[in-house]
Amino acid sequence: MKIQIINGPNLNLLGVREPGIYGSNSFESYLPQLKAVFPDIEIDYYQSNIEGELIDKLQEVGFSYDGVVFNAGAYTHTSVALQDCIRSLKCPVVEVHISNVHKREEFRHKSMISCACLGVIAGFGLAGYELAIRGIIANK
Repeated sequence: MKIQIINGPNLNLLGVREPGIYGSNSFESYLPQLKAVFPDIEIDYYQSNIEGELIDKLQEVGFSYDGVVFNAGAYTHTSVALQDCIRSLKCPVVEVHISNVHKREEFRHKSMISCACLGVIAGFGLAGYELAIRGIIANK
């Protein structure tokens, strides 16, 4: 089984950016722990701050991987292009947010991509990525 994790804008700053909201660990420091939980699954990681690059990556893996765990960051709330892309993929996509977006600013309460995803996980910190992989496995 192959799972692609894709993080969007500003998530390269995890561990530095607003640690009260996003925690004090970088994604790179968390990834080995996540891979250890799923030793029989190939887990690849990609991050970009650019919407078009996120779309390119989704299209690259969306027809050959078993699932995508996607934290679109702020693009979650604005991108019809990401929604259209997700709808066109063969593999399931799970939307993940580190924070509980519904406890935050009003504009974060609306997701443009949720309707195209298998499910949504929010508010469990980096553990949300593990939950998303478990969701993909359960729906295979």
